[in-house]
Amino acid sequence: MSILWVALGFILLVVGGEFLVRSSVALSFKFNISKMVIGMTVVSFATSAPELLVSLQAALSGSPAIAINNVIGSNIANIGLVLGITSLVTVIDVDKSFYKLNWPVMMLFSMLLFYFLKNDYQLSALEGIVLFGGLILFLVVLVKSTKKEIEVDEVDDSLAVVSNFKIFIWLLIGASALYFGSEWLVEGSKEIAVSMGVSEAVIGVSLIAIGTSVPEMAASVIAAVKQEKAISLGNLIGSNIFNIGSVLGLTAIIKPIPVTAPEILSTDIFWMLGFAAVLVPLVFLPSRLKITRLKGFALVAAYGVFMFLIFTK
Repeated sequence: MSILWVALGFILLVVGGEFLVRSSVALSFKFNISKMVIGMTVVSFATSAPELLVSLQAALSGSPAIAINNVIGSNIANIGLVLGITSLVTVIDVDKSFYKLNWPVMMLFSMLLFYFLKNDYQLSALEGIVLFGGLILFLVVLVKSTKKEIEVDEVDDSLAVVSNFKIFIWLLIGASALYFGSEWLVEGSKEIAVSMGVSEAVIGVSLIAIGTSVPEMAASVIAAVKQEKAISLGNLIGSNIFNIGSVLGLTAIIKPIPVTAPEILSTDIFWMLGFAAVLVPLVFLPSRLKITRLKGFALVAAYGVFMFLIFTK
């Protein structure tokens, strides 16, 4: 039954996230927010909703290891799995904003998270405010640095004419699906951890993290196969920043998150920092500002090693 609850939880999170994105974008059009700002802020917040609900549910139900490792594992999966597999399908061109803004900010957030957790073995409400405030500051800088209206693929123009009633229904469906999906996923995952004899931290950094990254991976791979649009490394890095700033930041503000599993600080977070740091040599060597298929294979292989080690340790 626990596997069924986890499967249903994943399905509801995907459905809930999709309806929340649609309703949020449609609502933003009602307030005459520009398409560029909607893509950079509203869509990003809405797509982080599944991770936020899972981490919040885990923290409130007494499973802080799942709350933290959901984010750490998702950040590792975004680079190792999503970026790796996508670049196996097509060579990815890297924008200059990667090293001018996005990557430095991602490393800063990652190091801040490590410091906050290592300092007193918990993520306090004040530290959550710092992370979330930093995210808002990053978004302001990001929007201001983009001088012209850019094409944002995630924003559907047809949502500008959706009725208020339909927006309300979408919001209701999205919120309900996210609530029940996160509850079933966390409870089912805890049962699987017990039955397999592994810690909740291991389940959080593997099963749950991969599950919450699957929609993003599917969208990236499909887009790469169809060659419909450029796959942006900035989107994946932005997702990692949002995971730390909004998911853990907001969760800690609502309920401080203690570090209950030693492997979080002794192993898992170093893997997250390693995958983030390796992007610089990967992007510049040997072919500059390109992530080739060989580099993608190296990322997927490294992710495989990570998964092997956490289950056999």
